[in-house]
Amino acid sequence: MNDHTLESLPVFPLRQTPLFPFVLAPFSAGRPASVKALEVALARKEKSIAVFAQRDARVQDPGGDDLFEYGTRATVRQMARSEDTIEVVLQGIERIRLVDVEENEDFLKVRTEPAPIAIEQGTEVDALQRELVSLAASYQSTTQIMQEYDVRQLAVQIGDPMHLVYLLASLLELDKAKAQRLLTAASNIEAMQLLLGYLRHELQVAELRQEIAGQAATEVGREQREYMLRQQLRAIQEELGETDPQAAEARQLRSQFEEVELPAPVRKEAERELARMERIPPSSPEYQVARSYLELILDLPWQKSTDDMLDLGRAREILDEDHFDLEDIKERILEHLAVLKLNPEAQAPILCFVGPPGVGKTSLGQSIARALGRQFERFSIGGLHDEAELRGHRRTYIGAMPGRIMQAIRRAGVTNPLLMLDEVDKVGRDFRGDPASALLEILDPAQNFEFRDNYLDLPFDLSKVFFITTANTLDTIPGPLLDRMEVIRLSGYSDQEKLEIARRYLVDRMRRQAGLTEEQFRLSDETIVALISRYTREAGVRNLTRVLGRVARKVALHIAEGKEPAAIDPDTLTEWLGPPRFFIEQARQQLPAGVATGLAWTESGGDVLYIEAIQLPENEGLTLTGQLGGVMQESARAARNYILSHGEDFGVGTPKAGVHIHVPAGAIPKDGPSAGVTMAAAVASLYSGYATRSDTAMTGEITLTGLVLPVGGVKEKVLAARRAGLKRVILPARNEDDLAKLPDSVRNEMEFIFAERIEDVLAAAIPELSERLRAA
Repeated sequence: MNDHTLESLPVFPLRQTPLFPFVLAPFSAGRPASVKALEVALARKEKSIAVFAQRDARVQDPGGDDLFEYGTRATVRQMARSEDTIEVVLQGIERIRLVDVEENEDFLKVRTEPAPIAIEQGTEVDALQRELVSLAASYQSTTQIMQEYDVRQLAVQIGDPMHLVYLLASLLELDKAKAQRLLTAASNIEAMQLLLGYLRHELQVAELRQEIAGQAATEVGREQREYMLRQQLRAIQEELGETDPQAAEARQLRSQFEEVELPAPVRKEAERELARMERIPPSSPEYQVARSYLELILDLPWQKSTDDMLDLGRAREILDEDHFDLEDIKERILEHLAVLKLNPEAQAPILCFVGPPGVGKTSLGQSIARALGRQFERFSIGGLHDEAELRGHRRTYIGAMPGRIMQAIRRAGVTNPLLMLDEVDKVGRDFRGDPASALLEILDPAQNFEFRDNYLDLPFDLSKVFFITTANTLDTIPGPLLDRMEVIRLSGYSDQEKLEIARRYLVDRMRRQAGLTEEQFRLSDETIVALISRYTREAGVRNLTRVLGRVARKVALHIAEGKEPAAIDPDTLTEWLGPPRFFIEQARQQLPAGVATGLAWTESGGDVLYIEAIQLPENEGLTLTGQLGGVMQESARAARNYILSHGEDFGVGTPKAGVHIHVPAGAIPKDGPSAGVTMAAAVASLYSGYATRSDTAMTGEITLTGLVLPVGGVKEKVLAARRAGLKRVILPARNEDDLAKLPDSVRNEMEFIFAERIEDVLAAAIPELSERLRAA
């Protein structure tokens, strides 16, 4: 480096883009150091000043390290003072490089050296220059920028390619990084290539902005044109005496509102919404939302209700006509109707029908509605996850609609229908809300007299609605919701009851649906019993209805084809329906030691369950298999430990061998406490070597002190034992009252033993232990 080429210059730092050589540009100076530097430069003969861009614009008093290495030596052309700043015009002279910083207190002063750019010649330079001029002209015509210049003429006048490059760069309003990179270019070819890239990018952005602006202008123009055409159409219609469709629709809605009796708050909101609708163009989505909302208000029965027919005699006839047996349930329903008759202001009860599928829960609700003379509406809430399905969606959402409750009220057309909510035990819950919690407000008489649907957003009285819910089990219903309902249990039907239902209702219904006469479709009792036992296995009669319908359709097909249908009897059912689907679980004969017969409750009724136990080597403990749940595993431990702790009383001593308890049908999960006595009997039979009676089944919960506690599902379990051919059933003593629910024919055919302690169970189940237990 030659010290003679270095020049000491005051520095004018720029927060934004750098100043290019050959370019004349105005600047404002407000920082004291910048003002001082300009004053010093103006006092110099050449009026020269070094202009560098700052690396970080936020630095208030930059030093040498805060400046880029390359800048421009400029000349102060004009300077004018104002109150706080100096306005100055600078002209770039040449590119310079910062060498070092000189010490100075008032302003920044540096030593610089010229940094001329390498100039190359040739066809490439010519080609680049022509491409630059072409792109700049296109950019000029697209953006309407640089209108004071003729780019092509300017290029001819300037001649120097780098002069043109720097001038175009200053007009493009490049960001600091791009401008500094251009200023730092090593050669004229590199600088021209950089500027070409910048120009192409800016041209693409400008063309895209122009396209977007054109689309927006087209859309605005189209809307303005449509508005003007509508106004002209309205003027023409008024001139011809014709009606504007929008105005006619609004007048029709207003007329309908005048004819309907509405509560004052509802009428006020309807008037406000109607006035808003009149101001909205029909093509707007808001117009359709407002119209749908007003139509909902008109359709809802704000003041309309039906008078209850509280003739108890007629109600009893309807219930007996539609349903066989169910005397206890019919009596409870008539009790509620009697209360409504004596006290019309009484709140309608909220009933919950609980029972297995197909036992008549839904049809019982229809019968209650018919007995009361109320409108009946039903919808399922099983699998519901979003509480908005019940409460409705707010009108701000696209596709919003009222909830299912208000939709049902709208369909019913009265304020006091009977609403049946099916599958209340299968309501879901996730991040979208808890529908079960929404049901609390809907079903609670203390809250539902002013229920607000999110879509309607007006209070609606649900207190006159007769709510009935249905469920298959109570286990999954939240406690607060269950507390608001009166539970009525519908247990499964016995085979005899199914036979009566088929004879009285189902056969005639299927015959009418198939278009057959009594002579063409007649089934004997033996045939119906065979259908029940071979082709259905359920607590209700839903599958039995399907099977009867299938037989009726096959008979109709034979007759339609001109054939004489074959006789329908138990021996020919295979020809009509194929091989039997089910076989009755027959009681095992001569059970080995370690096996006991238990009874289980399922959603489709009852079932016979054989519990098996074998000995394991010493100190093996207890092994359980058969997909047993936690409660059932605890029952097995309690049963085994009780037998071992009283081994001397049972004649089994104090065995050290382990035991393996297995419950067959291992693919089916099982749980519950009612198998406790059966497991105890199996373990006692195993250790004593005496078999349990093969004609005896048992059920009951066991405690560590030997007590036998009551269990549920007694009717279903007893019916399952009867189907399997078992004659004796051991029940907890506190379940004796449950036998009243059984048909007389079942009670008379079977023997029931009621046990208070496990010793009573073992004495009845294992004859060889009975004398020893009596002595103990």
